[in-house]
Amino acid sequence: MPTTPTRWPKLLAADTLAPVYLLAGAPLLAIEAADSLRARARELGYAEREVLEVGPRFDWDDLARAAAGMSLFAARRLLDLRLPGGRPGVEGAKAITAFCADPPEGVCLLVTALEWSKKHEGAWSRKLDATGVLVVFNPPQGGEWLAWIGARLAARGLSASREAIALLGERAEGNLLAAAQEIDKLAVLHQGGRLDAGQMESLVADSAHYDVFKLTDAAFAGDGARALRILAGLRAEGDELLALMGWLVNQLQLALRLASAANLNAQMQAEHVFATREKLLRQALRRASRGHWLDCLRRAGRIDRMVKGRAPGDPWREAERLVAVIAEPRLAEALV
Repeated sequence: MPTTPTRWPKLLAADTLAPVYLLAGAPLLAIEAADSLRARARELGYAEREVLEVGPRFDWDDLARAAAGMSLFAARRLLDLRLPGGRPGVEGAKAITAFCADPPEGVCLLVTALEWSKKHEGAWSRKLDATGVLVVFNPPQGGEWLAWIGARLAARGLSASREAIALLGERAEGNLLAAAQEIDKLAVLHQGGRLDAGQMESLVADSAHYDVFKLTDAAFAGDGARALRILAGLRAEGDELLALMGWLVNQLQLALRLASAANLNAQMQAEHVFATREKLLRQALRRASRGHWLDCLRRAGRIDRMVKGRAPGDPWREAERLVAVIAEPRLAEALV
């Protein structure tokens, strides 16, 4: 059975390394786990490391040759096998299985796979698991997501309120790398003390002169002029419209669900809307009916088709109209 990620720190602290490791799953987590294993290997005297990058023309005999090779400079060696797609193929499965059947003394094989699911498992991975250590790092889900952000902040010497953590989690939308980068930036920008939601919003928003979160907030606040300036700035900075639309559509769908709810307060709680955004959303909902949010989503769908070449028109022009209509619903009929 694969080892759970929670046991990984304990395994890493052992006085000896296993003959073979497979660290797989979410790229950021798997890469960081591999980095920590490399550091531990150096501490334990694995003074030589050989990197084997698996690609279309990779020769799997190189693994056997590297394992059998002698070093004049190091008694212990780390073989760093990088398997980006997570599937070694027939020849690769044979090569890894052969290594596991008779691991050379003083050699540790580290396999990293940045894609992993049940489909990637096979006899080779079961043999590896039986011989050494297999850890699958799945991205945090549900409540785990905010807990992961909190732990990551703590690891960087930061603390934050529940609402501040929720705000960062909302902005990162489950993107581990984006959240990690923001936390690294916060560690530089924030000089001690507990971060509240206002500070978090200010510091996260400072990552770029223009961002899609400011755009959405301005539109929902009814500040059409500012929202259009931000949209123009994003376009000037070379942002892809399709990428910008993702968060905007997400918030339009949220507005539609709230507008459709029989009990708005209960729906706000069910959607985990925190106080920092609740006021903004309530203002937007007071300005428009449920039909308005449906119309906005139809407009967003038309923009998506334009970007993909499935409908005629200028998608940026349509995006301007959508932003204006979100901010001021009375413009909907004029901006068809």
